[in-house]
Amino acid sequence: MTDYDVLRVFCGPNGGYGNELGVVREGSVLPERADRQELARKLGFSETVFVDDPERGVIDIYTPTLRLPFAGYPCVGAAWLLDVPELVTPAGIVGARQDGEFSWIEARAEWAPPRVLRQYATAAEVEALDVPGPGEWIYAWAWEDEAAGRVRARAFPGRDDGIEEDEATGAAALLLTHRLGRALNIIQGRGSQLLTAPQPHGWIEVGGRVRLER
Repeated sequence: MTDYDVLRVFCGPNGGYGNELGVVREGSVLPERADRQELARKLGFSETVFVDDPERGVIDIYTPTLRLPFAGYPCVGAAWLLDVPELVTPAGIVGARQDGEFSWIEARAEWAPPRVLRQYATAAEVEALDVPGPGEWIYAWAWEDEAAGRVRARAFPGRDDGIEEDEATGAAALLLTHRLGRALNIIQGRGSQLLTAPQPHGWIEVGGRVRLER
């Protein structure tokens, strides 16, 4: 089996929760897309990152079933692991910075895959939702405290690859921030935390805590 690291991205304040991310630091060992896709399928993470140039921050991102030009939590995790000022993805150049316990990326909403952003009246309604079957990729959310920008969210990929709920989803947070036009403090899934902040000229920052699992 190819060597890889496991990170936990968008952890809660106590270091728990977050979404597991596989990172193959030596992407050159699997240069072919088909081989990368097969490894991503075997590992079974929501996303797996292959690092093609650690100094320049060139990365390649896969779900268990497809290659992605951009994804939020893989970029936050890779930025933390590589400690570089930017990442090079097929979608474009992703800015990166470290700020205390948080790792941040700067990206554009149009890079994110389509998501259905479905608002509910209360956080309790979001927490009570059953996992839907395969279909649309749904980001269910509600205000916990609108004045403070606090959001409760859950993500349902609607895929048939065994991932019924995504614990922490940077791309969806990017889209929600773009729609609302304001900074957000999102608690997603069981307790993951994502922070966002609109920037000039259509850029949006997404940040969170990252831990090395193994």
